[in-house]
Amino acid sequence: MKSPGKISLACLSIAVFVAAQSVPAYGLKSASKELVGQLTNGLSITPEQATGGAGLLFSIAKSRLSPEDFSKISAVVPGMNNFLKAAPSSPELTDLTDSLPGDWGSLVTATMGFQKLGLSPAMIEKFLPILLSFIEGKGGKDIAAILSKVMK
Repeated sequence: MKSPGKISLACLSIAVFVAAQSVPAYGLKSASKELVGQLTNGLSITPEQATGGAGLLFSIAKSRLSPEDFSKISAVVPGMNNFLKAAPSSPELTDLTDSLPGDWGSLVTATMGFQKLGLSPAMIEKFLPILLSFIEGKGGKDIAAILSKVMK
């Protein structure tokens, strides 16, 4: 005969498993498939290049914006954290780019990052209209303007 304690434990384990399956995993959203699709189709690039390139540009925007303004952009881009994590980094260039005047550091960061993704630096200009259009479609012109002003 099975003990009531073992049966209760088994039922509790099943209930916890079922409940865990129905609770969304906050912070674990994948990068927006819609935005990645627009970039891959519009620019004839891979999903990895699309995710990394968008993440790199969002990362630059994040470094130039107030947390409040960046949160407005982040709120309309599903999976923003995954875009940011996909951005290529160049730790060896951080001291150099941080010491450059004005926007030169961001320009060097974007250029090096796009090259690491196998993309020409000229692709940066092709990413921006797609990102801005996506953000405008999801959050309106005011949110898109926040990104636009720091990417000029």
